[in-house]
Amino acid sequence: MPSAFENLCGPSKPLRAEPPDAVEFGGLLRSGKARLADAGTRTLSLESRFDLAYNAAHALSLAALRWHGYRSGNRYIVFQMLPHTVGLGPEVWRVLSKCHDIRNLGEYEGDLNIDERIVADLLTACRAVAARVEALAPPE
Repeated sequence: MPSAFENLCGPSKPLRAEPPDAVEFGGLLRSGKARLADAGTRTLSLESRFDLAYNAAHALSLAALRWHGYRSGNRYIVFQMLPHTVGLGPEVWRVLSKCHDIRNLGEYEGDLNIDERIVADLLTACRAVAARVEALAPPE
């Protein structure tokens, strides 16, 4: 029976197999952790904190996917794959999915409708991803 990864690989599908790269993994992990730390800076605007936390979550989720030997053709799939990459459930990836939708509205339609609650939820979800990704041994 094919894995969740294999089911999403192939022509016109969002994943492709690509050997993990320790340097890339390390860079994504460092970037994600730095952005997550900066997103906690309360003196920044709410919009900046959201942007930093969202991009931290994406970098960390992509690191997890790359660790497994896959690359994504779209931003959203890295969040959907969190149950398979680091064992996180819907309480995390649903928050990240909602934030992805919010981010897209802000980027493409100028409607960044955020509040303290969604930023707090995003930070909590991102910290959960960071903890799981940091526990992965660097790929060889």
